[in-house]
Amino acid sequence: MSTATDKRATEGNAETPTPLTRKGKWGPSSLWSLVAWIAGIVFFFPVLWMVITGFKQEADAYTPTPKIFFAPTLDQYRGVLDSGIGTTLLNSAFATIVSTALVLLLGVPAAFALSLRPVKKTQDVLFFFISTKMLPVVAAIVPLYVIVGDIGMLDNIWTLVILYTAMNLPIAVWMMRSFFLEVPSELLEAASMDGASLWTSVREVILPLVSPGIAATSLICVIFSWNEFFFAVNLTAVQAQTIPVYLVGFITGQGLYWAQLSAAATFAALPVVLAGWFAQNKLVRGLSFGAIK
Repeated sequence: MSTATDKRATEGNAETPTPLTRKGKWGPSSLWSLVAWIAGIVFFFPVLWMVITGFKQEADAYTPTPKIFFAPTLDQYRGVLDSGIGTTLLNSAFATIVSTALVLLLGVPAAFALSLRPVKKTQDVLFFFISTKMLPVVAAIVPLYVIVGDIGMLDNIWTLVILYTAMNLPIAVWMMRSFFLEVPSELLEAASMDGASLWTSVREVILPLVSPGIAATSLICVIFSWNEFFFAVNLTAVQAQTIPVYLVGFITGQGLYWAQLSAAATFAALPVVLAGWFAQNKLVRGLSFGAIK
């Protein structure tokens, strides 16, 4: 009886790991986490420095050695707000939001047709879409300028809406097609057997599944439209001025106004950063959609 009890006690003690047999606190995963944090801080530091510089006076911002300790002020941010940045932000927001909505309205059905309901010579159609991105924009600016001038659309925000839609549509079709390809075609067949129409099947079954992909595609289009400079500076530089064109105004013959430029750049980057922040969950799911089977 005593021998059996001792044997069970010995086995119980063997199953409990001692502190010496446990893994150390620092392992490969912890090391990679540390590397990731360091890389993130390094990449984020220029943005942080831009925000901090916006709180400096010009004398503190333009120094041979970076000035860490200074008396913060809101003069630069007030000056940027008084200089009319609100109009340029509204122009950029209008062109970005409307063009992104048009891209989704046209690109999602096209991507659906090329994936779950393919047409003849699908690869040729896809190559045609992506081939439009191979033309350098500088080679197209002269005919575009002539056409836009002839129809009286110079310095008009709707010109940028049309151009941004055409610019982002090929990318949206390619991205959305990859997301649609991950949806099993059996889902449409099952919905059809239940009596659902094609539109009902797409609205109730397909779109909820690819919503992370739609969010990722939308954010990519927003970033490309918001940051576009070449078309904006050549076709709509005064009345329909966008935020990238506005930022160039701080580069003058007398030099650079670093503090004001940093404050204006902070205002310019804030909407896109907030959009990515609020959509980060669906964005991560969308960028990794189909990566794990």
